[in-house]
Amino acid sequence: MNGPLHQFFAGDHRRLDAFLSAATLKPGAVDLEPFGRFRAGLLRHIGMEEKLLFPALRAARSEATEITARLRVDHGALTALLVPTPTPAIIEKILFVLGPHNRREEESEGVYALADDALGATEVERLLRQAEAFPEPPLKPYNDGPDVMRHVELTCDLSRRQWAGSDDRGA
Repeated sequence: MNGPLHQFFAGDHRRLDAFLSAATLKPGAVDLEPFGRFRAGLLRHIGMEEKLLFPALRAARSEATEITARLRVDHGALTALLVPTPTPAIIEKILFVLGPHNRREEESEGVYALADDALGATEVERLLRQAEAFPEPPLKPYNDGPDVMRHVELTCDLSRRQWAGSDDRGA
């Protein structure tokens, strides 16, 4: 049985998946309205993990630092992928990072299960209240400059390389 943090964060993954699916219903095109909801929601989700969940988990279990550091690299790649105007190629890259990333968080030994096991009921309830109230960040306009695309490629490569040999994103 999954604990409350797992349920909350995995449920948010499903909500974000629905927005991304809605944005890509028409082959070869991206619907910017649902993608915008996905973009804002994913940035909020990353913020909740970076500012609330990961620090609490690392404080309770120092050995969680390695997995949270790796997940933060993925967060950097995902954040970079939200800067340019979304295209089918950008969506493909998002899915390439997001699918394995979410599995690492949700699996039985993943970061959500670790947090549910490591944190006491009072801390879990506090984190859930803070996560529910966590705001969506302000969004900037898309930026398609050449430096942006170079950064996207670098962060995606770092994400891929850090997991090489450990799953379907290997070299």
